[in-house]
Amino acid sequence: MSLAAPLPAEDEALDLLASRPLVVLTGAGLSTDSGIPDYRGPGSRARAPMTYQEFVATPEAQQRYWARSHLGWQRMGRAEPNAGHHALAGLDPALLITQNVDGLHAFAGSRRLVALHGRVADVVCLTCRTTSSRAALEAELDALNPGWLERHGWVESRPDGDVDLDDTRDFVVPRCPCGGPLKPDVVFFGENVPPDRVARCYAAVEALGHDGALLVAGSSLTVMSGLRFVKRAAQGGTPIVIVNRGATRGDALASYKLEVGCSEFLGELAARVA
Repeated sequence: MSLAAPLPAEDEALDLLASRPLVVLTGAGLSTDSGIPDYRGPGSRARAPMTYQEFVATPEAQQRYWARSHLGWQRMGRAEPNAGHHALAGLDPALLITQNVDGLHAFAGSRRLVALHGRVADVVCLTCRTTSSRAALEAELDALNPGWLERHGWVESRPDGDVDLDDTRDFVVPRCPCGGPLKPDVVFFGENVPPDRVARCYAAVEALGHDGALLVAGSSLTVMSGLRFVKRAAQGGTPIVIVNRGATRGDALASYKLEVGCSEFLGELAARVA
């Protein structure tokens, strides 16, 4: 997939990126072509995801989360990488940093990858910290809640893998064999990204210097989790290209801000590099 007759700014940005070492930061806008909605793109409804503090506060909150997430997993768990994911896997940047929890970059074959917020396909016990497979938990949720998917399969999906559903009182949630509560192994709002992940990302961005470039694809940079890397690149004099439909918090720092589709742009970039 390629851009039809790129505009001058797009052409310049593509030439710049094709000739330099890259670090790429991706957000939810990259996965919309895989059928996963984003939080803040044009036409997105306002959503308030559950915070970590809410999740750990009560068993009822955990019940509500898992009831919704069990439904959302039927869609996110079946999503497949789109052309943008495959283009980035082929480009193989010095580091690919993703804010997404869908696991699609890894599925597409990206090697040097930091999933900043974890993966929704993994589950962790908050007591013993044992990790396990989401697929195994899904089978247990199916067995404990017969007919749940059939009754509620119509509800709208959310970007982080759950759905809009109010009445979750009858949903049964298993616990870890140790008795502790289970949580998807992702960074919720109100949690901190593990320091080792942040350090690896900072190191890659700083190594770019004046000779490399930072590409942001499909992120509004609304949260500091991703914006900090754009700020660090700007401090180091690294050119920044932002590809996103809609304004971002990093626009003022960008050498190029492009309102084009991520899949199309990345496909064109991969073709130029090849």
